[in-house]
Amino acid sequence: MSTSDSPETELSLPALFAERRRLINLSYRMLGTLQDAEDVVQETYSRWYALSEAEQQAIATPLAWLTKVAGRICLDHLASARVRREQYTGEWLPEPLRHSGTWSSTDGDGTRLNTRDPADQVTLDESVSMGMLVVLESMTPAERVAFVLHDVFGMPFAEVAETVGRSPAACRQLAASARRRLAKARPLTNDAHRHRHVVSAFRVACETGDLDALVQLLDPEARSHADGGDKVRAATRTVVGGEKVARLLIGLMRKDPGMDIVEEHVNDRLGLVVRLDGATVAVIAVDVDNDDRITDLWMVLNPDKLHAWTERPTPSS
Repeated sequence: MSTSDSPETELSLPALFAERRRLINLSYRMLGTLQDAEDVVQETYSRWYALSEAEQQAIATPLAWLTKVAGRICLDHLASARVRREQYTGEWLPEPLRHSGTWSSTDGDGTRLNTRDPADQVTLDESVSMGMLVVLESMTPAERVAFVLHDVFGMPFAEVAETVGRSPAACRQLAASARRRLAKARPLTNDAHRHRHVVSAFRVACETGDLDALVQLLDPEARSHADGGDKVRAATRTVVGGEKVARLLIGLMRKDPGMDIVEEHVNDRLGLVVRLDGATVAVIAVDVDNDDRITDLWMVLNPDKLHAWTERPTPSS
């Protein structure tokens, strides 16, 4: 970032790339995969360095410029991504994130990435949950971009309008429409301790094959979503109903009795990692409601989305 004795337009190469984390955060929430987010950020920086020195100096706030350009690239990408995902085999789920600290609402120095706190704004931590990302997938590209830029990253509607190519009033309506979609989603517990307790009990029930315990932990209308991407065998449709989901899980465990289930943070919430002979074969994000019942299981089995999970995390000192 700029210093008090240096104008913000005179950002050095290290200073510009220090903003890379924010742009990755932004692009992942827009697109749902790290590879796509990396491509967007690379293209954003390419456009910055394609400018002449005079053009760069004419930009008052480079960070705002980079954010708007990344948003435009994401908007263009979302249109083609929707076509690809409609042709995807089975259910498409976002790529699960492993290292939760990278995606929290604070920078390394403890300051918030977004200092605005309007009543209708969600935190970065909430916006990276698997359930939230799936709802974002249901939005139109313009709704998603307007919502993420304004409600998550605090960009004023006047600047959102420049990115989306619509009026500020239209962007305000887009964000409002996105919030209505989110309001229809089932509320989750904000109590990390309760969430952890439910997930831990769920892991034990899976390992022991306790069908009754699983049914008790699952909401009667619980849903199991699986993304195999036509790379591995997985249910192509959502399995609905607590008992049906429980029986599905028991069947999977019996099929491969050597599975090892480990608790690990998935998209900033405690989830489960399933390993077979030491290799990660599935990452499961878990949604828990205010009644301490599991409402949704998001099971990512597509190996193309599990590269970050192939190595065990280094123990913290």
